[in-house]
Amino acid sequence: MAVSQKQVLSLQQKLSPQQIQMIKLLELPTVQLEQRIKQEIEDNIVLEEDERVKDDAENPEEEPREISVEEYLKEDETPSYKSRVNNYSKDDKQRPVVLTEGRSLRDYLLEQLRFRNLSEKDMRLATYLVGSLDDDGYLRRDLQSVSDDLAFTVGVEVSVGELERILKLINELEPVGVGARDLQECLLLQMSRIADKTPAQEHARKILEDYFDDFAKKHYEKLMSRMQLSEDEFREAIDEICRLSPKPGNLYSEGGTDTTPYIIPDFILDYQEGQFSLSINSCNIPEVRISPRYKEMLRRMVTPDGKVREEDRKTLQFVKGKIDSAKWFISAIRQRHDTLLRTMQTILDYQREYFKDGDRSKLRPMILKDIADRTNLDVSTISRVVNSKYVQTQFGIILLKSLFSEAMQTDDGEEVSSYEIKNLLEKCVSEEDKRHPMTDEQLMAYLNDKGYRIARRTVAKYREMLNIPVARLRKEI
Repeated sequence: MAVSQKQVLSLQQKLSPQQIQMIKLLELPTVQLEQRIKQEIEDNIVLEEDERVKDDAENPEEEPREISVEEYLKEDETPSYKSRVNNYSKDDKQRPVVLTEGRSLRDYLLEQLRFRNLSEKDMRLATYLVGSLDDDGYLRRDLQSVSDDLAFTVGVEVSVGELERILKLINELEPVGVGARDLQECLLLQMSRIADKTPAQEHARKILEDYFDDFAKKHYEKLMSRMQLSEDEFREAIDEICRLSPKPGNLYSEGGTDTTPYIIPDFILDYQEGQFSLSINSCNIPEVRISPRYKEMLRRMVTPDGKVREEDRKTLQFVKGKIDSAKWFISAIRQRHDTLLRTMQTILDYQREYFKDGDRSKLRPMILKDIADRTNLDVSTISRVVNSKYVQTQFGIILLKSLFSEAMQTDDGEEVSSYEIKNLLEKCVSEEDKRHPMTDEQLMAYLNDKGYRIARRTVAKYREMLNIPVARLRKEI
């Protein structure tokens, strides 16, 4: 076939770099937006933080007060020694206050190992194993994999048997149960530390050692039959197991292992005297502007007749490109502010009754399309706005995404939020007879009797969303 060239006219929809930048800024929560602005200030030389906004906020202008001549000329009769503060001796030195977050679990374990008089090799292996523990205190890696890593990365050849010996030393450390490889081993390590065990504790140890699978699946009748225990004896043994910690790493809380995230709200909603006041939290977000120095530089490069000297042409193009980029960035920040405020105001108008007191039963069914239709924005834009964004209210900090729920219909044809059904489901499970917990079929029948048209698979889905186990695992003695 002959090779030929031809022109084809086609219509394609593509995002410009500025639109992509706007979309990325829209997704960022407050903390990441602050970092993004600071990064842009470092990358773009013509951008700078607007200190005037900060100065105006910290030092508001006061109206000048007229001072009479007599007041101006009047001498201060206060002795000079009364206007000086001298609370320190000449020998005192200012010492900085050092703030520490405490020892981590790893440091605490290594400190205990140093009292064991281990050889250099054993201490090196123990340090590596301690470093392989997760935050819960478990060793979830296979010892053969640890042995291979030591050989390839550290250059130490060690057998699995030697690692088992070192791991047993770690199992003897505090907190009890650290270094276990599964839940059964963790609970047995804690049970083995108990001296002078009571009959209930002996039964608990036997359950964990010989019948752990049946215990995990809550086959209580089978266990009582096999162990020939009465219901009271079996209940006491279960209570002893429940006193043990499934996560030994959580028993150590001196510091260094706290991973609780701090949430900075993106919106601040105040409700007083029946009126809502909505604002965007911009306290930590720096205000940016284009540096006047570079604007003046451009003016100096252009001659009075509007021409540019040849030696300044490249510099002019570089500075002009940076200024155009800065203008787009500032415009994207402002557009992000307007879009966020517009979307949040629409959500507030839609869920006004809920925001008055935080009663989740007052939440109306709301999906992304409902807000998109009212704001004349795309559904994807609304999704980016509500993703990872929080609003601070008088009853707590709320994740915006949690306000969206699907609608369910009652027998009367009324639409209710799925949150209302979840609350009813949670209440039903909390009040059920734990000796005979309700199955998904029974929960479905209960909700249908209340007038909610719901299928069994929907009940199972809501139950899993609420982290409620199946009926067999909710059973108690």
